[in-house]
Order: sequence, then C-alpha cells, then structure tokens
Amino acid sequence: MIFDGILSRWATSILMDSKFGFWGLIILMCWQQIGYMMIIYIAGLQNVPGEMLEAARIDGATRAQTLFKVTIPNVMPSITICMFLSLTNGFKLFDQNLALTAGQPFIIQPGGTTIKTTEMLALNIFNTFNTPSPTSQGTAQAKAVIFFVLVAGLGLAQLGYTRKKEVQQ
Repeated sequence: MIFDGILSRWATSILMDSKFGFWGLIILMCWQQIGYMMIIYIAGLQNVPGEMLEAARIDGATRAQTLFKVTIPNVMPSITICMFLSLTNGFKLFDQNLALTAGQPFIIQPGGTTIKTTEMLALNIFNTFNTPSPTSQGTAQAKAVIFFVLVAGLGLAQLGYTRKKEVQQ
C-alpha cells in the first residue's frame, strides 16, 4: 500500500490506524478528483466574458470586487457541477474503501458489537448484505434504499441551492 511507508518510523500504517485511516481515504478521493475538477473550473473561467472584466476595471472595481461580483457568479455553474460530483462521489465511496482498509481497524464495544472505524456507508451496506444472517439481505436492501434517498435528496438540495446563485448571460 502506498500509505504504509509514511509512518513506518513509528511502526504503524496510516490506513490501519483509526486516527489516520479516514484521512487516507480523503486524500485518495481528493487525488482522484482534483484533475477532473480543475478541467471543469478552467472551462468555467474561460467562459467569463472579457467584456465584463474590462467593464469592471473601467468602473474602478478592485481585484477582490471583480472576483466576488463578476468572476465567481459567472463560474457558479462549474462550482455547482463540482460540488454535486464531490458530494455524491463522497457518499458512493466503495471500491477504494474496500481495497484500502475494508473498514478496518475496528473497535469492540462492551456489548460485543464491533465498529469499523473507516467503514463508509456503501461498504457498510455491502458488509451487511454478506453477513451470514437470515435477515441480513433484507436489512442491506433497506439500507440501500435509505442510502439512495439520502444521496438523491442531498444532491438535489445542493443543486437547487447553488443554481439560485448562478447568473444568466
């Protein structure tokens, strides 16, 4: 694993430590998405009309005023798309979670139940489905439906909120 050598001095793996495993997954998601998001942002920045920027300079706007009053409102469609993709992909994190940590390490509670400290929602549904229990598949399907409603609801709410901030050209 790529993160194993980082903390070898302290004889621990960054992914198998409950303090660092979650942050390892966040670093991985950022690394995977940053190039794609930059392409979207560059396309949005190229879409800002030069006449608007020139008019702002002629009117005496400072760089900060030009940024907040002209550039960001014109780049808002790119921000909307990037926020939507980041939000939904963050919730749907499964294969990276399974390959890197598989939800490990775990904490054993006093009642005997275990809590996997880096297990995300999608991996939890998968693990519930594969539990050897007669009701585990039904429970996993119910979790999957609730998961779908949660991701769809949050995604649509975010889209509605950020679309209000977009300007029409």
